[in-house]
Amino acid sequence: MISAPDATASAHAAAERAARAAYARLLSWLAYQWRDVAAAEDALATALAKALEHWPTDGIPEAPDAWLLRVAKRELLQIARHQRLHDSPEVQALLNDESAEEELPTIPDARLKLLFVCAHPAIDAAVRPALMLQTVLGLDANVVAQAMLASPAAMAQRLVRAKQKIRDARLKFEEPSDADLPDRLHAVLEAIYAAYGLGWDAVEAGDAAQSDGARQEALRGEALYLGELVCTLLPNESEAKGLLALMLFCEARSDARFDNHGSFVPLAAQNTRLWNRAAIVQADALLRSAAANQNVGPFQLEAAIQSAHCQRLFTGETPWLAIAQLYEQLIACAPSLGAQIAHSVALAQAGDVSRGRQSLLSLDHPRLASYQPYWVARAHLASLARDFTEAAECFDRAIGLTSAPATREYLMTQRALIF
Repeated sequence: MISAPDATASAHAAAERAARAAYARLLSWLAYQWRDVAAAEDALATALAKALEHWPTDGIPEAPDAWLLRVAKRELLQIARHQRLHDSPEVQALLNDESAEEELPTIPDARLKLLFVCAHPAIDAAVRPALMLQTVLGLDANVVAQAMLASPAAMAQRLVRAKQKIRDARLKFEEPSDADLPDRLHAVLEAIYAAYGLGWDAVEAGDAAQSDGARQEALRGEALYLGELVCTLLPNESEAKGLLALMLFCEARSDARFDNHGSFVPLAAQNTRLWNRAAIVQADALLRSAAANQNVGPFQLEAAIQSAHCQRLFTGETPWLAIAQLYEQLIACAPSLGAQIAHSVALAQAGDVSRGRQSLLSLDHPRLASYQPYWVARAHLASLARDFTEAAECFDRAIGLTSAPATREYLMTQRALIF
């Protein structure tokens, strides 16, 4: 006989599994019927809370996702009754349609469908990727803010406004037509890449054993899966291939990011024998296929930069000058802070330390003071210039801004080597 604590733990685990497996599918169905993301999220949250209340005593249902959908629908209908909306088309749709599944003739996955819905042109372009991360992948506003380099408070406000826009403008939660998909593609690719980056953040933070950390690490697999789906859906879109190639290059080096003691190993110092040659070859083939369309975009350029780094596996050399030139092209079409910092480092690594430092110090961005990669780059370039006093000061700033234990330990070791 299962004890009460064991039953509670089992119910909690089942609810968590159901939430991860079915959240996007259930949310997309409810949002499609209700035209209100926030209301659908609240209803699902209520359903999950009731699952934790009832499953320990009543037992785990054979179809947990169907149970959650039924309770969430009941919650939405209860709200409708209170608001006297019983005769509305949305309520009637919930009453008349008991199916938990939708036919997806254009987009073969519910999560991908909702990603393209969140990229609707009526939604502010700046908030679309963040809305996707929260709505489709279930991340809270704090994590989304981290991915989007924004404050949690500001991000929460943007997400609330976006959901209000969906509700007030009565945006239809329906599949975009084939003709609409390319115009919404960039925001979808940005969200997928942000999810992939969050997965690596969890690994580097050393918290993968924790619930949130494990969830974020799982995002790597989800991002790769979604990237493959987009390439299947839009086989002629070069940027989709560029993103998938970019993620595959990063995956190829995953076994070399930490040594046997769990210490962080930067890219330039990684043992290339630990890199996955087959994944690199696959990524290069994708990149060549994308380039054949002669429609270069930022994801292809980022993938090309990673391809150049991976050439060290075959030649033993890193082509820093070529990498710096690729960053110049990337900045011309997508001038992100990260690309500008990396360009400065590449210039220095290519032999022009003075120009690299000048480029780095000339950056003007409101987030520089708290942006850890900037201080790591300044410390590194100062060390190359033998300006050890500044290098030490910049390492101290970078260490103070680093939350990942393995990365902090590496920076402290580099700091100790200065004097």
